[in-house]
Amino acid sequence: MGSLITASLSEQSRQRKLQMLGVMCGFSAALWLAAAEAPTKLVSIAVSPFVISFMMVLGAFISRWSLPALVRGTSDIGSDLRQVPHLVVWGLLAGCLWAVGNTLTILAVRDIGLSVAFPLWNSNSLIGILWGILLFRELRRAGWLRWVGVIGGALVLFGGAVLLSLASTSQGHHDHAVRGVVAALGAGAVLGSMYIPYRKAYITGMNPLTFVTIFTFGEIVTMTVLAATFTGGLLPFWHELIKSRSVALWPLLGGFMWVVGDLFQNYAAKYIGISRGIPLSNTNQLWGLLWAILVFGELRGLGRGVYAQVIGGSLLMAAGAVAIAFSSATQSEYTSWKDAAQRESSLYGIEPSYVASRMEGKDVNPRGRGRSFIDWLLIGGATLIFVGFASMAAIPAMELHWGWLFALTSAMLMVLVAGGWALWKTTRFN
Repeated sequence: MGSLITASLSEQSRQRKLQMLGVMCGFSAALWLAAAEAPTKLVSIAVSPFVISFMMVLGAFISRWSLPALVRGTSDIGSDLRQVPHLVVWGLLAGCLWAVGNTLTILAVRDIGLSVAFPLWNSNSLIGILWGILLFRELRRAGWLRWVGVIGGALVLFGGAVLLSLASTSQGHHDHAVRGVVAALGAGAVLGSMYIPYRKAYITGMNPLTFVTIFTFGEIVTMTVLAATFTGGLLPFWHELIKSRSVALWPLLGGFMWVVGDLFQNYAAKYIGISRGIPLSNTNQLWGLLWAILVFGELRGLGRGVYAQVIGGSLLMAAGAVAIAFSSATQSEYTSWKDAAQRESSLYGIEPSYVASRMEGKDVNPRGRGRSFIDWLLIGGATLIFVGFASMAAIPAMELHWGWLFALTSAMLMVLVAGGWALWKTTRFN
């Protein structure tokens, strides 16, 4: 009896650590995802939105291979895929959805600006909450207080989105404000549905580093098709890329930053669920607002009413996200998550011990993860690509506030170190 009690207490302690880790990863994701969207401001200097989106996806494609190779090695990815081969299709699907959603965000920024578009597409939280409840037993047996926190937070998020929609249509210098709002909300719907494959992967134990590696093939193929279709074919699109080569580095870096933020977001989704992890990472809207106002000088010269609506709407949405995030899962709800994991395990014939260990962030293959020649080739190749684009880069002809740029970048790096150390200490990046 004593050993059972000790085991139960140990499991609860582990769950609390993973909950805290998930919250930290959500906040870390927010900073990096916000910065990743900053290069979309290049659409304001007459660069094609499809060029910007394609270069972001290319940067993400390169990073989604090289970063996992650096952190754990490709052999670990192969071992993971042999356990859950059915998730390859789901990873590809998630990548396709991300490419579509990312393109819609670029169009939204062009039409209504970063400070307004950002919170609108973060309505994906609402979609994520819905799918988490319906498909993955999140909030089951959670108790009424948690339900109030999550559902109430969702309503607050929606109220903030409505307030920001009203603010965007009041900005007279945007000729296509309604179109921008539709694009941003469409991005929210697409990106919210993308979290179904996320949670399906993590409830069966897949490592986020493995999932993002599969993810990248769906996004690069979909983005190439979209870009070629909307620019008149591959040859015209190639000419657009050549013409924009001097600014191509910046969205390429945006893709890298997106992958770092996305990895943190994936770990948050794994350890605290999509109904909590996604809203928490969507506090990136506040960081996005800081980038827009402090670095790019958006909203300058507009009336106080517009400022009040944009800032108030962002704070309202952030308050809803925090309410959701801190409605932590109870032991009873965690049991429901295990039931959902057992369903997936039975459906696809996955080893139950693998699922149970990975849900708790434990390493099922603790033997050496040395880097192979292929790993170093991927890392070196990625570095050379970024260096090559940097050699052609020019600073865009747009007003930037360099002091604030340095301050926000420093905050991102500090969060990266702290979040990475916490992941390594607690889960060894599992």
